[in-house]
Amino acid sequence: MRQFMKDKLEVRAYENRTLMGEAAARDISATIRSLLEHEDEINMIFAAAPSQNDVLLALVNDKSIDWTRVNAFHMDEYVGLDKDAPQGFGNFLFEHLFSLAPFKSVNYIDCTAKDPEAECLRYTELLKTNPTDIVVMGIGENGHIAFNDPPVADFADEKWVKVVELDPICRQQQVNDGCFKTIEEVPTHAITLTVPTLMRAAYHFCIVPAATKAQAVYNTLTGEISESCPASILRTQNSAILYLDEKSSALI
Repeated sequence: MRQFMKDKLEVRAYENRTLMGEAAARDISATIRSLLEHEDEINMIFAAAPSQNDVLLALVNDKSIDWTRVNAFHMDEYVGLDKDAPQGFGNFLFEHLFSLAPFKSVNYIDCTAKDPEAECLRYTELLKTNPTDIVVMGIGENGHIAFNDPPVADFADEKWVKVVELDPICRQQQVNDGCFKTIEEVPTHAITLTVPTLMRAAYHFCIVPAATKAQAVYNTLTGEISESCPASILRTQNSAILYLDEKSSALI
């Protein structure tokens, strides 16, 4: 493992994505247990993407975690998908995590909401009522976090949750990940937690494997801290760790 600091962000690069996911899960598990020593329950936000498969599997297999004291949220969702669409992020997390562990509560963003703006307000109130302790996240090919693509990311956003238009790179990533067959099938809009909402959490665990993310990782760590690479905001956080594999760390 290679390990170094970039500003406040701790970076760890592993030999492969399995080791990366297992290491991240161990750290997340330890943080959950530590928080629950002092709190009756905690609140966690999860990303939904194939890049998260390794860490989610390791978390499910960790029997030391008391999920009955954890409230779960997710950080983004498409607008306009069918309720049962496999590409829905809530459905992805249900399959890979939420149905496999006895959470105290699971709070879904409704991809079928007739009024997406009203859904943003509903989810905002849930987040305000349940302050986030831990975010488990990734980085997109264009440097996005959640669906805060460079054209819509705002480090000073006053909104907690908002409707955004997805940029072409982001939509193509969904095809590259095998979630959709063509870019035309990918929804053009989504609901996302904003950058300030994600950064309000006490702890950030960012898991980023694969060669397709190497340039985004490079930009995150070497460029300016700005909305041109939204993930660069992680370099300002006191308790953030970036987990990489040999492919995603190839350029650093």
